Amino acid sequence: MHFCHDDDHPKGKSSVCHRLIGLFLCLALIFPGLLSGCGSADKTVEVLAEYGDYGAKIAQTISEQYPFRKAYSPEEKEAGAYVKSEFEKLGYTVEEQAVSSADQTGTSTNYIIRIPGEGLMFQDLQGNYVQKKRQVIVGAHYDTMYGSADAASMLDYDGIQDNACGIGALLTLAREIRTNSMGYDVVLIAFGAGSDSYAGANAYAAQMTADEIASTDVMYCVESIYAGDKLYASAGWNSLVPGQKYEMRRKLYEVYDVVYENQLSNKNGVDLLYNESGLSFDIDGNGAADVYREVTTTLSDYVPFDRAGVPIVFFESYDYNYSKTTDMKETKNLKLQVNSGMIRRTSSDSLKILEEALPADQLVKRINNTAFIILKAIEKGAHNSLTKAAYAGGATIAPVIHVIATVTPAEGTTLTTAASS
Repeated sequence: MHFCHDDDHPKGKSSVCHRLIGLFLCLALIFPGLLSGCGSADKTVEVLAEYGDYGAKIAQTISEQYPFRKAYSPEEKEAGAYVKSEFEKLGYTVEEQAVSSADQTGTSTNYIIRIPGEGLMFQDLQGNYVQKKRQVIVGAHYDTMYGSADAASMLDYDGIQDNACGIGALLTLAREIRTNSMGYDVVLIAFGAGSDSYAGANAYAAQMTADEIASTDVMYCVESIYAGDKLYASAGWNSLVPGQKYEMRRKLYEVYDVVYENQLSNKNGVDLLYNESGLSFDIDGNGAADVYREVTTTLSDYVPFDRAGVPIVFFESYDYNYSKTTDMKETKNLKLQVNSGMIRRTSSDSLKILEEALPADQLVKRINNTAFIILKAIEKGAHNSLTKAAYAGGATIAPVIHVIATVTPAEGTTLTTAASS
């Protein structure tokens, strides 16, 4: 670029040049990108969650090799053995928990990974710092709704949406968390028999002691994150109890902080939303009207933890942008309306069908970014604590009393929707 100088131009024109230069410099201060061509290289936009296609390949393998992995079926057992082997390839010792059907005729298995953390530093009322153990649980079920008897009528069905993609995210998290120094103890669980009223999750929650429940800051549940129009996170029904909303939704807001702080929408093209419908009806079946915001009626493996009073963050893909709950569905994609926009538990839940209707990179992006969001949320630790590294560096916190009440909805409470699983 050629700038004007007094000796280049007749007298009187230099003041015009000076004004132009001044204007340019002012614009450059407002729009720094104007200077990018003047001797400085363009800044490279950081891409986060660069985990490759590891999780997507896991999801594809489960869906292609074990498509009819109904709870308690031979294919479910084979799918579970595959998930266990993938955990072991990552260097983990896998704990197995037997799961039985209600009539005791069927058996399944939970596969559990326990990753010890270094503990978190809490300040007591006297101002002294005490190290305490707190834990988070991350879970996804590996079974699906249909068995081999349904193969003839379901054609290309393979359960990639429900819930091979969730297992892909769980194993991606397992791979990436190995190199992190965590304050929390982390428990990763591949649940069996999720389609049988969350039998695997029920079995795990039932054996937790009162102390284990009290020390669990959050249960992250991942299901059906691939094929819906948008990626959502929701809190549990225990957050509907008067006086508990913020405490029970703190971890929900935290995952949105992760998305905002890391600018995932701009950098990765992945956003995280919450249901803002604001409808009023009895969501949890207790006879009182609730505001249908930041929660979901999609039931999943989080349910028994929710009933035990553990804060919940539930990840799913869906579309809540409707004025009536009966109109809500997973997708408005015109190529996926054979089952009225629903994917999970329908013949549309097929990798072959979805790959033709969705962007080529959607499976990879949804899996990787969900794993990234959970990982970064775990790294934050408890809201009223310090990591050991921060404590060693001289950081301080104000004393906080952290109390979570246990809530048990009425026995037999159900809310059936087309999206329930």
